[in-house]
Amino acid sequence: MAEIRPFPGLRPIPEKAGEIASPPYDVLSSAEARQQVKGNPLSFLHVVKPEVDLPEDVDLYDDRVYAQARENFEKLRREGMLIQDSAPSYYFYRQVMDGRGQLGLVAGAAVSDYENDTIKKHEKTRADKEADRCRHVDVLSANAGPVFLTYRSRPEMDRLAGEATAGEPLYDFTADDGVRHTFWRVEDPRVAARITDVFAGIDLLYVADGHHRSASAAIVGRRRREANPAHTGREEYNYFLSVIFPHDQLNILPYNRVVRDLHGLTPESFLRKIAPAFDVSLSPDNLPVQPDRRHAFGMYLDGKWYRLEAREGSYPPEDPVGSLDVSILQENLLAPILGIGDPRTDQRIDFVGGIRGLKELSRRVDGGEAVAFALFPTSVEELMAIADQGRIMPPKSTWFEPKLRSGLIVHLLD
Repeated sequence: MAEIRPFPGLRPIPEKAGEIASPPYDVLSSAEARQQVKGNPLSFLHVVKPEVDLPEDVDLYDDRVYAQARENFEKLRREGMLIQDSAPSYYFYRQVMDGRGQLGLVAGAAVSDYENDTIKKHEKTRADKEADRCRHVDVLSANAGPVFLTYRSRPEMDRLAGEATAGEPLYDFTADDGVRHTFWRVEDPRVAARITDVFAGIDLLYVADGHHRSASAAIVGRRRREANPAHTGREEYNYFLSVIFPHDQLNILPYNRVVRDLHGLTPESFLRKIAPAFDVSLSPDNLPVQPDRRHAFGMYLDGKWYRLEAREGSYPPEDPVGSLDVSILQENLLAPILGIGDPRTDQRIDFVGGIRGLKELSRRVDGGEAVAFALFPTSVEELMAIADQGRIMPPKSTWFEPKLRSGLIVHLLD
C-alpha cells in the first residue's frame, strides 16, 4: 500500500509565485535557461540550473555549480521570497493547458515505497544524471523539483480533491507559455486524514516523469538513514517531493526522433530498405504527417513527408514492450537500417518532445539533419502495463505535458 504524508512546504510569497516558478531543470538547455532568466533574478532556474550565473565554460558538474545553487536558494529564503508553512500540509496543484486540466496531490512519497517497488518505474536511469541530482539534493538538503507520479484513479480521491480546492487558492497565474497554474493548501485536518486513508488503500504508484529525481531522492534518503544512528523512519529525508495525479487526467505527447545521417544510404536506397517492414506512402500535397493511431508514423525525408504503417508480422503484437511504436521503429528501422544500436548513447540520434510540434522536425531536417520521425503517443495504460510486469520502456518513450513547475513548493530534508 502506498505511504504518503503531508510536509511543511517551503513556497513563494503569493505575489512572487509567478516570477519564481520555473520550468524543470531537464527541459531547457543551459543556453535556453540563460535567456529565460534575463531580467528575472527570482526565477527558480537560478536554483535548479545554477550554471546560468556562472561563466559558460564552467563544467555542469563542477563544484561551483552546486555551491551556486545553494547560494541562490539561501538568498531567496534570506530575502523573504520563500516562506515555510508552520505545520505539515498536503497541497493540490492544477495545471490547465489548451483548455485541458489536470489536478494532482502534492505530498511526500516514501523512499521505502520506491525501494520496495510500490512505486513502479518504467525507465532506466543514467549514473551520471543520478549523481548530479544526488549532489543537488544533498547540497540544498531539499527536493527542489517534484517527481510526477500517477495512480489508477479513485472516485473518492476525486471527491476529496474537489472539496479541498473549493476555496481560494494560494496562487493562480498563467505562465509565459500559456499554462495556468493554481495551487491550494489543504487547511482542514479531517480532509488531510481522509487523503492519507485513501492512499493507504492504493496498491501502486507509478513514476510518470522524473525517474532521475526519484532515484536521487531515494539514494540521498538511504545515505542519510545509514549515517543517522538515531534514525526513526519519520525524518523528512525518508520522503520526497511528489505531485500525484489520477491516470485518467494525464496527457502524453509523442517523443519524436531526428537522425543526423542515413548511414551511408541515399534517400532512394533508404526508402527501399524500409519497405519490407513498413507500408510507405507520400503525404498528399506534402502535408506534415502526425500519426492518428498506433503503429503509424510520420517521416520527413529529403523535403518530403511520408506516412509509414508497420506491417503485420514485423513486431510481436502480444508483447507490451515489443509492440510499442518506439520499439517498432527502433527494431525495424533505426537499428538494422540506420545502425543506431543504443539510442541512449548514440550521438547520431536526437529526441524532440511533441510539444515542439512537427515544424521542429521539418526545420531540423531542412537545416541539415537527414530524417525525422513523428510518433503516435504512448498511452498511460501502456506505461502501467509495462511497469506492472517489472519491465522497462525504451528510452524517450513518453513526453508528459504540461510540465510541473519548479519552485512552487520545496520539500526540506532537515
